[in-house]
Amino acid sequence: MPSLEPAILSVANPRVKGWAKLSERKHREREGRFRIEGVHLVAEALKAGWPLENVVFEEGAGVPRELQQWAEAAGGPPWTPVSPDVIAKCSDTQSPQPIFAVARKRELALDVLWEAAPGGPVVALDGVQDPGNVGTIVRSAAAGGAAAVVLGRGTADLYNAKTLRATMGAVFRVPVLEADLTELLPAARERGAAVIGTSLQATRNCYECDLAGPRTWLVFGNEGSGLSPAVEALVDRSVLIPMSGQAESLNVAMAATVLLFEAQRQRLFSS
Repeated sequence: MPSLEPAILSVANPRVKGWAKLSERKHREREGRFRIEGVHLVAEALKAGWPLENVVFEEGAGVPRELQQWAEAAGGPPWTPVSPDVIAKCSDTQSPQPIFAVARKRELALDVLWEAAPGGPVVALDGVQDPGNVGTIVRSAAAGGAAAVVLGRGTADLYNAKTLRATMGAVFRVPVLEADLTELLPAARERGAAVIGTSLQATRNCYECDLAGPRTWLVFGNEGSGLSPAVEALVDRSVLIPMSGQAESLNVAMAATVLLFEAQRQRLFSS
């Protein structure tokens, strides 16, 4: 293990204090770093070649078997053994896994959005506040071949521990940007984008609407109030997800998943 660092046993260590502060959004934003917890997420980050500053593991437990190949490879991030107290100090869960990584944020240029077509749709979130919903949408976007995900104002932080867990590692496979949708959507429309939202009052259902266009944007709003008036005014057309059973509406993450996979069906599997 050529990149093994000396063990850190005290929670008073300055590095440990810095890692622990990454539980707070203000510190993540100021430092451009975030923490990834658990074997699965760390493995996904390593597979994707995400820029990691450190991989930190519990000294007594050793490097998990699933991660041995990366720990033994040259040229990767430093691996740091620590005490169970340090793991607990730097965890957002009551029963922490014995490993986490400190990662650097990737700042993506808006060019990613314009260069993405032709391909899957761009997904834009307008004030989606629940971290679980945001993470699930990112996961569905990656699975459904979306070109990118844009987090608009009022949307939950991508690097929140709950959001990251809900992505199940998909955050490392699809471009995710933050932007003001009231500025971005007009720019997208100028470049030929079709901006599509969902509404219970829409007259056309999603199966009648072309979602396979090379510059399709799917916009989803807040869990309780839907799209903000300013963003709704920029939507070219709204579609309805038909429901033959007895339910008032769908959770926003479920609605996004339905549209993403209908877009994939139209794009790849329609005759």
